[in-house]
Amino acid sequence: MRRHPSVVPKQCVYRQSFVLLHSSQTIIRISKRADSKACKTSWAANPLRKLHNVLTPPWHKTGIEGPQRYQLSRAANYSQLTIDEYLRKRLMPVEGAIPHLQGIEMYGDSVPAGAVGGDLFEYINFEQRYDIGARIERAVRLSREFVELSGAGKPPRNSVDDHVEWIKSRPGFKPELETEYRAARSSEQLRVGEDLHQLYTTAGVLLVDAQGHGIISAKIASTVHDTFQALMLAELDRHGKTTPELFERLNLRLAQSVTARNALGRSDDESGREIATMLYGEVRPNGHFRFVNFGHPPPLVFSAERRRFVDFDRSRMAQFLPLGLQIPEDHPDRTRYFSLQFRQRASTSDVSDITLMGSGDILFLYTDGIHDGSDAEERSKLEAVLSEHCLLSVKEICDALLGFAVSRDDCLRRAGAEDEIDDKTVFLIKKI
Repeated sequence: MRRHPSVVPKQCVYRQSFVLLHSSQTIIRISKRADSKACKTSWAANPLRKLHNVLTPPWHKTGIEGPQRYQLSRAANYSQLTIDEYLRKRLMPVEGAIPHLQGIEMYGDSVPAGAVGGDLFEYINFEQRYDIGARIERAVRLSREFVELSGAGKPPRNSVDDHVEWIKSRPGFKPELETEYRAARSSEQLRVGEDLHQLYTTAGVLLVDAQGHGIISAKIASTVHDTFQALMLAELDRHGKTTPELFERLNLRLAQSVTARNALGRSDDESGREIATMLYGEVRPNGHFRFVNFGHPPPLVFSAERRRFVDFDRSRMAQFLPLGLQIPEDHPDRTRYFSLQFRQRASTSDVSDITLMGSGDILFLYTDGIHDGSDAEERSKLEAVLSEHCLLSVKEICDALLGFAVSRDDCLRRAGAEDEIDDKTVFLIKKI
């Protein structure tokens, strides 16, 4: 963190450092050592008071509390964390972010294999995270503004005006071309507004499992998380909902570039790649769950009435390889990335559907530290845990499943197989 050159004399010796906020909102680090003769010489009798007056933000001087003080406190707290503590704190969502949908309960939790792990889950609480009402108002305003002709000689008000100017500069321009284009872009915004309204009754969940466990895995999971959140903002601006294109861009973010310097270096084998599986889904109050899957273990559905998992045809569920391993065959930059094989671009047909039919039915999402999706014996044991606890809250059911999975680690330790212990994540969606 950089010091402000005009604040602290160079001859001062630093000992006990702490964080203050400069009035320009730049965070700097200074010292409060009071016994430096050099400081006393150049800063008169009370150097700390003068330093305090220079650095104290306006709201401190007036007694006004502001959001900047909260941000300063957070910055100070984060500066005291180790990298693994920071990543673990950052990758774990808080219960206050749990979406509340009528007729639906959801809860998730993770247990890393070490101080920090490569598992990540995130509640996507659309109403809490985004101002849906303001976004709808903007879409309606743009739908009107896009059809309004701009005055001659006036600068473009928006992207439509800018493109219309380009259309007018082309040979063979006709006024009806502008009218048709403006009408099409206006109707686009009306659809965005309608799709945004659906988010009031939609909740999302993101599960990521980076290869391995430890700080590097946590860094990969954090990359997926941050990229996903940035792309989601662009999706809501452009479409008012998530589309397959979001996941194609996220997939490309983890692909290994042929020419650019890669975080792990250039390598043709999987050990030199940043690999992560991902499952993202959205649930509605009627229990309808739509999801995309990149190499993640498939969801399980537990029937409360039958007290067992429901069998269904998994071949009907679309699933891609883990993120970054396959590039769409029609992508213009496909030759600039390593790809195990080219595939067709993801479309709406690659979005799978599951519907919870009965009250008490549970959608069980997990990482391979819980179940790899193929071990029938482990599946039966998980089924027994769910059967025993299915009438409890989703939090209690989640705790029971994680407790069962953690208990298996003791057997691995006694057998000297600690390297087989993996990060564990459980996420449950229950229809009530």
